[in-house]
Amino acid sequence: MSGSSAVNPRSSLQGLKILVIDDSKTIRLIVKRTFGPFDCVVFEATNGEEGLAVAASEKPDLIILDLMLPGKSGEEICRDLRASGVRTPILVLTSKAEEADKVVGLELGA
Repeated sequence: MSGSSAVNPRSSLQGLKILVIDDSKTIRLIVKRTFGPFDCVVFEATNGEEGLAVAASEKPDLIILDLMLPGKSGEEICRDLRASGVRTPILVLTSKAEEADKVVGLELGA
C-alpha cells in the first residue's frame, strides 16, 4: 500500500513516561516488560501515597492504576489526581467485575 500513512508504534511510544501504581510486583513487571522494548520510561509505585508523589514529580504521560490498593484506594488516588488538575490519561486495572464499579471509575475521570 504505497501512500498509506501507517503509524509506527515504536516511534509513537518512544520516550513515553508511564506510571504504574499497583501493589502487585507481577503486574508492575509485566508493564515494564511490555513497554520497555518501546523505549518507554516506566515508573513504579506500590501504594497510593507513593503513586501521588511520583505523579507529581515525574509528570507521566500515562498512569496505570490498580483500584484495589492497600491504604488509599485507587478510586481515591484518581479523585485526588483530578482534583489537583492532573489530566493525564488513567488506565484502570481492577478485578472488580460489577458494572457499578466500572461506572465509578469513569465518573472519577479514568
